[in-house]
Amino acid sequence: MDLDHSEFILEQKRRSEGEMPRRPNVKAIISAFAFFILYIVCCIALALLLDINKTTMLAAGLVFIVTALAAFYVQRLLHGYSERERERRLVREVLEGSRAARLITDGAGNVVYANEKFKGLCAEGQEGIENLAALFEENEEASTHFKTLAENAQRGLTDSIELSTGHEEKERWFMVTAQPVSGWAGYVHWRVDDISRQREVDKTIREEREKLIDFTDNAPVGFFSVDGGGRFLFVNATLARWLGTDIERLLSRGTLHTYFDQPPVACEPYDISEKGGPRQVAEVLMKGPGGKTFLASVSQTVVVEENGRVRTRGVVHDLTLEREMKQALQASEDRFQRFFEEAPLGILLVGDNAKIEDCNAAMATMLGQTLEEIEGKAFRDILSEEDRDSVLFAMNRIGQGEQMSVPMEITLLASGKPLSVQMHARRFKGSDNIVLHFIDLTEQKTLEAQFIQSQKMQAVGQLAGGVAHDFNNLLTAIIGFCDLLLLRHKPGDPSFSDIMQIKQNSNRAANLVRQLLAFSRQQTLRPQVQDISDILAEVSNLIRRLIGANIELDLVYGQDVGMVKVDSGQMEQVLINLAVNARDAMEDGGKLTMTTAPFENTEALKYGEDTMPPGRWVKVDVTDTGCGIPVENLERIFEPFFTTKEVGQGTGLGLATVYGIVRQTGGFLKVDSEVEKGTTFTLYLPALSEAEVEAAKNEVKEEEVKESDLTGNARILLVEDEDAVRMFSTRALTNKGYEVLGAEHGEAALALLEKEDIASLDLLITDVMMPGIDGPALAKNLREKQPDLKIVFISGYTEDKLKDEMGEGIYFLPKPFTLKQLAAKIKEVLED
Repeated sequence: MDLDHSEFILEQKRRSEGEMPRRPNVKAIISAFAFFILYIVCCIALALLLDINKTTMLAAGLVFIVTALAAFYVQRLLHGYSERERERRLVREVLEGSRAARLITDGAGNVVYANEKFKGLCAEGQEGIENLAALFEENEEASTHFKTLAENAQRGLTDSIELSTGHEEKERWFMVTAQPVSGWAGYVHWRVDDISRQREVDKTIREEREKLIDFTDNAPVGFFSVDGGGRFLFVNATLARWLGTDIERLLSRGTLHTYFDQPPVACEPYDISEKGGPRQVAEVLMKGPGGKTFLASVSQTVVVEENGRVRTRGVVHDLTLEREMKQALQASEDRFQRFFEEAPLGILLVGDNAKIEDCNAAMATMLGQTLEEIEGKAFRDILSEEDRDSVLFAMNRIGQGEQMSVPMEITLLASGKPLSVQMHARRFKGSDNIVLHFIDLTEQKTLEAQFIQSQKMQAVGQLAGGVAHDFNNLLTAIIGFCDLLLLRHKPGDPSFSDIMQIKQNSNRAANLVRQLLAFSRQQTLRPQVQDISDILAEVSNLIRRLIGANIELDLVYGQDVGMVKVDSGQMEQVLINLAVNARDAMEDGGKLTMTTAPFENTEALKYGEDTMPPGRWVKVDVTDTGCGIPVENLERIFEPFFTTKEVGQGTGLGLATVYGIVRQTGGFLKVDSEVEKGTTFTLYLPALSEAEVEAAKNEVKEEEVKESDLTGNARILLVEDEDAVRMFSTRALTNKGYEVLGAEHGEAALALLEKEDIASLDLLITDVMMPGIDGPALAKNLREKQPDLKIVFISGYTEDKLKDEMGEGIYFLPKPFTLKQLAAKIKEVLED
């Protein structure tokens, strides 16, 4: 049946509203007939008066009447069409605005109407009942249910069902409703609601509810709730087990006081004590299985709702185990005196007057006083002010018969100095005296602080190393391609300055990466024999510009300071960072003094967490007259990202970088500071003996390579998983005349060598960290086939990570590197 969907919907609307077909208006017909007769009579009369042919007059009148009637009915039809069109638009807007997908089909399954949301469920241009069924064809059970739903709809049954589909590789749930259209045989109105989100929410709520039930039922304490009549509204499995019954019995007819051995009198049915109140705590005897009783600690909160209804929330602790512990404690207290004096921990006996009545030798040593000085003293006098109230409160509860469930960590005053201890307290049975055991936590706290600091530094170091590796890969590509561009854009070219800006900023980024590696002690150092005074002199001009005109710079060079083996660039960074730190501490101006001098110690010296062994050192003092460093910050100044400056004015890496470089160089760092007077940072660098200086000079090689020497014709295998780095390196070496075979990882390199003759290779350049076969594994594989193959490892990590892999014919080039550095390194390796 071909039916316009709007007409169809309107007809259903009229039928659902009980609208009957319109009947002819009898009065209107009679009025029209009377008008017709009157008009004929008037026409005849007019013809007689005017002596006009009656036939002509009647014909004209009939034409007029027919025309009027036609106009009248056309107007009626247009008015009716306008009303129906308005209703069509209204119904269409309602169905299109529905949150569900809507479909109307006829008896043959043809689409009468489908809204846009339904079309969105189906493939473009293929919406229909078959496409709706196709949504569930991958789920056999859902497909069967859908067919049943469709069959029931054809039989005139309205039904809904939730169906799942794996369409588009994602599980979705739909509520499908099929409603036969009344009065239109075979016509079905389909509604499809996406309920996937609601199913997820319901599933989450159900899982959380099950977790909560499992938690409460398996908790080591009892939970309950009763109403104003004392009837149980909730109880967990633990409490039901203690009471020797089941949850259903308690909820159906159990009351709170029924399970009390001696219920409180003159109180509400829900109270656990005679005093009542919104917060109730009491120890009561409760009835257990087999007529037995058990002592329980009950804590209950009473809530009165707005409508006056009462509901409680209670927690029950079985004190049976605690009572057994008390009995065992009696025996241990009988033996207490024998071990009192010889105990390796501090013991105090405090009387009911809160004075110390007895003390063992270990406690006296801990407090740094004699037994006579301690005995008779008020216990509160040896407590620090911040712990005094909490300890005395705990002591008061212990004096009332309670037990300290867990030890307290407190601070005592040992000869006026704070002493961190762990306190255990017990009350003697049958006495008001309390015995206190103290364990000195000084060493433990120190070890904990050291462990936490080492873990923190290790974690930050690992993070810094990983970040630096990734950044070095990026910077290698950026700097390398800048070098390639500079080969074509010489000074004077419009693009030259832009390319140089990119390269300069990339170098700045590389310096920041080096700082990250510095504080984590992971950067690759290039140490050389240096005179620290020479390094200080070279960097002094830069320091003068950095600190400004309002700060005086005084350089003091010592005599016979000695030589050190350091990376001059990194050591310059150390001195600059310390100078900048001093400048920031002298906002109103001051004096910065930098001094070099020899130093020798015959005993080990402790600086922070580091111990400097005996030996000869080159000492560098950097002293300012600034604001100084507060004591509470001294232990944290070398932590990465720790800063006292405002946001945006410091990264917190300056001193961390200094510490990392100095320690990686083998040196030590000491800080002396006094608030409002100034700070001195002292560097201790290992001094070289004359023999070490001479040996180092003999090992120095000429590293400068002329531009004309950077070309070659060797055959090189380049393995690098970073595409940009591989592309740059390939182009750079190819421009220098080398034949380069590129591979994106170890497996690809091995596959390439199956086609190429490995004996024709002169050099392997490989990244260290790669997916699958890494650089060292690839190098080992190729060395087995060609033992004399030269290898250059390139990596954003440091050379230290390759110390087990380095050997004869194996070299290292750290990232980021420039075109010139790469070519120079390859030339050096091939000529070595």
